[in-house]
Amino acid sequence: MATIAGGMKGRSILRRPTGTEGIWGWITTVDAKRIGVLYGVTALIFFIAGGLEALIMRVQLASPEQNITSPETFNQLFTMHGTTMVFLVIMPLNAAFFNFVMPLQIGARDVAFPRLNALSYWLFLFGGLFLHVSFIAAGPPDAGWFSYANLTERPFSPENGIDYWILSLQLLGVASVLSSLNFIVTIINLRAKGMSFMRLPVFVWMTFVVAFLLVLAMPVITIGLVLLMFDRFTGTSFFIPSGGGDPVLWQHLFWVFGHPEVYVLILPPMGMVSEILPVFSRKPLFGYKFVVLAGIFIGVTGFTVWSHHMFSVGLGPIANTYFATATFLVGVPTGVKIFNWIATLYKGKLTFETPMLFALAFVALFTIGGISGVMHASPPTDLQQTDTYFIVAHFHYVLFGGAIFGMMGGLYYWFPKVTGRMLNETLGKLHFWFMFIGANLAFFPMHFSGMAGMPRRIYTYDSDLGVGWLNMISTVGALIMGASFLFLVYNILHSLKKGKAAGNDPWDGHTLEWSVSSPPPIHNYDEIPTVRSNRPYWDQKHPELAEHGVPPPPPAPRKNKHIALPSPSYWPIVLAAGMTIAAFGALYHETILPVLPIGLSIAVIATYAWVLEPPIAKQAEGHH
Repeated sequence: MATIAGGMKGRSILRRPTGTEGIWGWITTVDAKRIGVLYGVTALIFFIAGGLEALIMRVQLASPEQNITSPETFNQLFTMHGTTMVFLVIMPLNAAFFNFVMPLQIGARDVAFPRLNALSYWLFLFGGLFLHVSFIAAGPPDAGWFSYANLTERPFSPENGIDYWILSLQLLGVASVLSSLNFIVTIINLRAKGMSFMRLPVFVWMTFVVAFLLVLAMPVITIGLVLLMFDRFTGTSFFIPSGGGDPVLWQHLFWVFGHPEVYVLILPPMGMVSEILPVFSRKPLFGYKFVVLAGIFIGVTGFTVWSHHMFSVGLGPIANTYFATATFLVGVPTGVKIFNWIATLYKGKLTFETPMLFALAFVALFTIGGISGVMHASPPTDLQQTDTYFIVAHFHYVLFGGAIFGMMGGLYYWFPKVTGRMLNETLGKLHFWFMFIGANLAFFPMHFSGMAGMPRRIYTYDSDLGVGWLNMISTVGALIMGASFLFLVYNILHSLKKGKAAGNDPWDGHTLEWSVSSPPPIHNYDEIPTVRSNRPYWDQKHPELAEHGVPPPPPAPRKNKHIALPSPSYWPIVLAAGMTIAAFGALYHETILPVLPIGLSIAVIATYAWVLEPPIAKQAEGHH
């Protein structure tokens, strides 16, 4: 049983390379596990910021005709909230799990390009900070996270808030593409012996699909951002009708990216739930191949449905018919996944630890969001509901009830592996129930306020609309939901110091990450494991229950005299800093002239030094 990990006994095959301890060690790290932790901690901090923005909006909307915030401030809040939650919370939280869990699950020692991985994180961090500098430098962007033209043009947004939004998304886009290429190469080339594609854990499959989605979708929004930057910086008219441009072009460019982006956000939590439900049901995942193929189908069809966001634009009956049909079609693989999860639970030996509670809530809440999503596949129905709070209810059930609940399940599930300590179950269940009750109180009434005619993106409303009581319920729910995260933060901080020791395999897990120590050694595996099923570790522990008979015993591990580890490097952070300085220079090119060339020079020097830097660390003394 121990041999599948390639030697579970002992984590000291070699010491961490010189210069990797302390704060400097975190700054220069290229270890995917540490980078995953950095992604996760940073995203949770941004989560607090995005959550506070949402709570301020909900307090403003608790009663009709309030003036707690001005219309301008409200516009800035919902723009920053949407942008933060999509680009700075859900995407990087997924990246945190990709970095920490995926290499362990495929039996790899690291990702394919460790320094590129570090660059991706630092670009994400600097891009997020760049966006938030707008609070003090120019006033935040105020055109919505979608930033529809012509609201983003100079006559309507003369301040620099939109420029901060454009350039920060460019930095974040580069980070996403680089990390996605890294994950694709890692999964293709670094899988353990015997781990065919149809033996990959479902979470790894969803990582793989999402990486392709980002590589293909990010260039589209990048084109739109570049064109918008030309409009604002040089006076072109790509999206200005008076100059021959077309504002609907922006909508096409944005949603060709934006709808695959929805699946970028939701597919990884689907993968997490597909890992959690079998473990706490003590059963294999029902219909593994169908779950995998459904995820691939969702990814492919995600590029064919973008204009269902644009039924109210007036595309005509032919376009509306096509996009309605494609949208109905994408609901089929989603339904397949839901039925497979339910079938996994059927007659299972269920236990209800905190990860399981969040996974079950994901299935229930995502189903609600999916049902309302199918309604919007019909153009006549969509025309009645678009730009109302019914839409707000729908996408919050998908992205909060789905993505956030799924990732919270993943957090509780893999926290013992990351830290070596268990999160407190009592605090975890309090977090779950406050969050579950608060989310439903916050979002479910929005269906009714939307059907009653309450528009979205308004800072107040008339009392005659009759939805004040519904909004009050939503605000109370949002406050309960916000309070739930106090349990999470306290639980994490308390468990890091005083949490119960987790052991290597606290959940009786199925996949390879549970075969190594908690936290894992820097090199992940003393000996790269050999895989013989799609539940490799569980089948080794319980050969009598193996799905396809008892797998043959793995070969005895060879003593490994040398394990090459990638060198720590500070050039990724220098390169990311140079690109961010260049972005400031582009923003203030008329007033602070030298900044742009300084930033570009730093980036060029860092790239040159990166190329000359030895990629592999010297072996530490005392290796086996």
